[in-house]
Amino acid sequence: MTISERLSPRNRTAALARLAEEELDVLVIGGGVVGAGAALDAVTRGLKVGLVEARDYAAGTSSRSSKLFHGGLRYLEQFDFHLVFEALRERRLVLGTLCPHLARPVPFIYPLEKRIDRAYVGLGIGVYDVMGAGRGVPGHLRHLGRRKTAESFPSGKRSAIRGAIRFYEGQVDDARHTMMLARTAAAYGALCVNSARVTEFLREGDRIAGVRVRDLEGGGEFAVRAQQVVNAAGVWTDEIQEMVGGRGQFQVRASKGVHLVVPRNRINSATGVITRTEKSLLFIIPWGSHWIIGTTDTEWHLDLAHPAASRDDIDYLLAHANSLLADPLTREDVVGVYAGLRPLLSGESEATSKLSREHAVASPVRGLTVIAGGKYTTYRVMAKDAVDSAVHGMERTVPPSITERIPLVGAEGYVAAHNARRLTAERTGLPLSTVEHLLGRYGTLSGELFELMTDQPDLREPLAGAPEYLRAEAYYAVSHEGALHLDDVLCRRTRISIEVPDRGVAAAAEVAEIVAPLLGWDAAHVEREVSHYRLRVEAERESQEQLDDRTADAARLGAPDVRVGTTSMA
Repeated sequence: MTISERLSPRNRTAALARLAEEELDVLVIGGGVVGAGAALDAVTRGLKVGLVEARDYAAGTSSRSSKLFHGGLRYLEQFDFHLVFEALRERRLVLGTLCPHLARPVPFIYPLEKRIDRAYVGLGIGVYDVMGAGRGVPGHLRHLGRRKTAESFPSGKRSAIRGAIRFYEGQVDDARHTMMLARTAAAYGALCVNSARVTEFLREGDRIAGVRVRDLEGGGEFAVRAQQVVNAAGVWTDEIQEMVGGRGQFQVRASKGVHLVVPRNRINSATGVITRTEKSLLFIIPWGSHWIIGTTDTEWHLDLAHPAASRDDIDYLLAHANSLLADPLTREDVVGVYAGLRPLLSGESEATSKLSREHAVASPVRGLTVIAGGKYTTYRVMAKDAVDSAVHGMERTVPPSITERIPLVGAEGYVAAHNARRLTAERTGLPLSTVEHLLGRYGTLSGELFELMTDQPDLREPLAGAPEYLRAEAYYAVSHEGALHLDDVLCRRTRISIEVPDRGVAAAAEVAEIVAPLLGWDAAHVEREVSHYRLRVEAERESQEQLDDRTADAARLGAPDVRVGTTSMA
């Protein structure tokens, strides 16, 4: 891999310069999964492409999902068969072709609590299973009786659970996946830049001809000219639309989803658990040495950049999880909490859980395409549709999308590398568990980390404040993966912020010391970064003690944004 394929500080500077000098075919606004996917789709069609993101890749919704590639069982209840089938097709592509190093099949059970559930739930999951037949998972559904269910889920409340249905879903680290999309787009020639905020649109007559961008790191501002601009800003779609003189052809409503992270030893189960609540689905998802419990689905009208989880949200999730657990969880068991916003197309229903997860594409002004709605699993289809719409306005023939055949960086040769993991452990002198950990996060790019550790042996050591991660991973997050701040490393390149009890406070100073030389930080800058991160954790903890959304939001906003000059806009 050449240096041009890295999201390094040096390459960010070079990309900024080229964005200011060259006219693009397509400029994408928003570095979430759809924006990064659109950049990859456009550049692999042979177009000159730029991607700008105000904060960090996946800093919004795309780092705060349930971390599943799934068809959406509840959409069957809405008879949205098209969306379910589309999502199951995408699940197969991701698990088998596009990023097998980042995504993997995970078994789940759906506990049966009433006599009628066996027939009713069995029919629904049966339809789901048939629709997904052969789509990336290793087996079909299985009906389990009481005894087999208890063996699979020893922590289950036996008085409440009559049996279960076992089936598979796909899992992914959403933030790493989104960043890898951007890195893959950069590998094909896209100019990808984070900490670059759009401040206004450029016009030529009745059409959009580009944007003005402010570099939130260096402070400069410049014009980026493009034949077509794609607004993939997710929950910020309406705010971006206001820059061009008002709302577009559809509106986006934000729905808040909260997730809890608890230690793996607090729940004894061989599988994940999915069940229905009165508002949504409840997931208990295996996540390395932890479980993720989610999610809520409530309307949100407050700060879009930092949605806050309230005490009420946390208690709601604990109560529903405890309805299935023999040994109830308490707030003291919760290691991490995160809240994200789903960008839902505004509809007639007042309940956000009933709004469409399908997406829509529109061109409110010549030269501008807007993509909104959808769900994480169908990001590739959304990206394709957005680029199809954008290139329709070009004066030349553009090839069709080929992203269903474009593996992400690190995927090529992954299966062979995984098969050879014991030999790699012997060759590198690393524990087998460490090699497996790296392969599951970097795929065949893990060779770059092995090289770093050979050149700098101190990088082989685990982080003292987060021993599940190596010092090399913090270094690599900046040298190759576009991280510019401690937040980026601790919240998205790794998951330290939700996986250790102190939320990464102890690791912050250590990580800052590792990355400071790469980012040109002096001692004062290191102290500012560490102080900001600690304030962020304090504000999040305080928000999670508040009783409702409004007071939780006010508490979370007590910590300033680390990116100078950024606002809630993407």
